[in-house]
Order: sequence, then structure tokens, then C-alpha cells
Amino acid sequence: MDKFAALNALLAVVEHGGFAPAARRLGLAPSSLTRQLDALENSLGTPLLNRSTRTVTLTEAGQQYYEDARRILEELGNADRSVSELAGPPSGLLRVSLPVAFGRLHVAPALPALFRQYPGMRLDIRLSDAIANLVEDRIDVAIRLGSPASENLVARKLAPHRRVICASQDYLGEHGAPAQPGDLSRHNCLLFDYATATSTWSLTRAGKTEKVAVSGNLRANGSELLREAAIGGAGLLLMPTWLVGEDISAGRLLPVLEEWSPAIGADEGAVWAVYQQNRRGSRKLAAFLDFLAQHFGSPPYWERYAQPQA
Repeated sequence: MDKFAALNALLAVVEHGGFAPAARRLGLAPSSLTRQLDALENSLGTPLLNRSTRTVTLTEAGQQYYEDARRILEELGNADRSVSELAGPPSGLLRVSLPVAFGRLHVAPALPALFRQYPGMRLDIRLSDAIANLVEDRIDVAIRLGSPASENLVARKLAPHRRVICASQDYLGEHGAPAQPGDLSRHNCLLFDYATATSTWSLTRAGKTEKVAVSGNLRANGSELLREAAIGGAGLLLMPTWLVGEDISAGRLLPVLEEWSPAIGADEGAVWAVYQQNRRGSRKLAAFLDFLAQHFGSPPYWERYAQPQA
């Protein structure tokens, strides 16, 4: 029995939902996969799969064996890639998780230059505002906003993450600008509703923090939708400068309460890249992150945009 082939067969059957789809994926006959897994189960002396005419599921022993097998094959793949990357420029496949709006606005426009610089590099990008599980989702690196929010991962800061409160000239002309944090409770505030959704805005100045309960007629889990609503005059918006900096520069949005800073913990106010410890030696990962850090700049270009024109 080829143990390596048998482990790959097990992973393929589990992850593609049966022998037939796994065989198509691997370019093998279903009978070949069946023989490999039969031999594997016989060598172990225990069944790994519950098989029926319609479904294939893991036994209790199979679940543990599958998780160990996936980890072993992943480590073997990492070892192969580390050796192959020693010669020549960074190349190969990199699986990346990006927040939706940030990826569209600040990573996608840079990709043509990345591929010109590293023609052998390939990216598999997953756009999602959910926190990706790097192990289960087989992600090499995830870009996270605010806090790295994960233990046992390497975190690299790529850029600061600063938020501002802003509104359109039309809204401020009709309702006036808040002069102090407490005034926010009397305004229509557009609320971002996602994993850490809150109806309280915290602002700091000279070491003093004020928390204000806010409300409004629009709550959404899409930052770009809220940005468009704010530009149209719907209300006050609390968003990062990477989203609204260009609008502030162009005068579409005006910052308010500028002497106050929306509170973010000292370890949270950043754009982070997070990856597993075993990716430390990856040249293509280092090249990708170096490229992004250089593309964003220091300070990042969206901070330069976030200054109202005189």
C-alpha cells in the first residue's frame, strides 16, 4: 500500500463528499480509491468511513485520523515549498483571506503590479468579512482590520487603522455639527452591524474617554453601503480612513469632532497580516506582505487623503 496515496485518497473522499467526485477530482477510477481506502483500513484494523449508497461519513476513529492526516500532508507540502523556494524569485500559490471592502479598494488595484514584479506568483483570494480559520480553511495569510484577534498566529502590522466621524455638507447644513461627544445622541447615526456591532461610540481626548449611546434609521453589515448613504446626506458615519479618506479629501464628506479620537485599543488600531508559525520561512508570503506594506506606504496613502482640502 502507498500510504501517501491512501492519505490523499482519504482527504479527497471526505472533502469532496464521496468516492465518485473525489475520483473525478484526482483523475482516478472510483474503484482505485476504494482499494486504497480498503487497504488503509485493513492496515489500521478499524473502519475510517461509514459508507452507504448515498453518503460517506467519518467514523469516530476516522475523524481523528483524517485531522492528523490533513495536518501531516500540509506539513509535508510546506516542507516541499520551503525547499523549492530557495532557488529563484518568490513563486507558487498563496491563499489569502481579505476583508471585502478593504480588499476591493486597497489590494485589488495593486495586484497587476504584484504580478509584474513576481510573474511566478499565483493568488487564491477569499473575500469575506468573517474571521477565517487559517487551518480549517487552508489559508496561508489573512488580512485583518483593527485587532489580529487570534492566538498562536504570527501577526505583522502593515498599516495603522484610524477611524473618523464624518457626514456630508448637506446633512451638517440641515442638522448642524456635533460640538461635543454627547451631541451624537441627538443625531441620526449610521450604524455598522457586524461581528462586533455596537450602538455605543467611544471617543477619547487627552486621556479622557466618553461613551455615547447612538441611534439611527439605518443599520447595515456593509461598510460601502453606509458610506454611500452618508455621502447622500443620510447621517453621521463612523468609519476607518481607508474607506472615507478619499471622500474627505474630495469634500464629499466632512470630519466632525476632530479633536476627539474614536477609541481603539493600543494593540488594535492596525491593518494586520496573520499567518501560522510554520509559514515563517515562506519567501512568497514575505514578498507579498512586503509588497503590500510598500504599496500602502508610511503613513498609508489613505491617511494622506483623509485631510480636507484647503
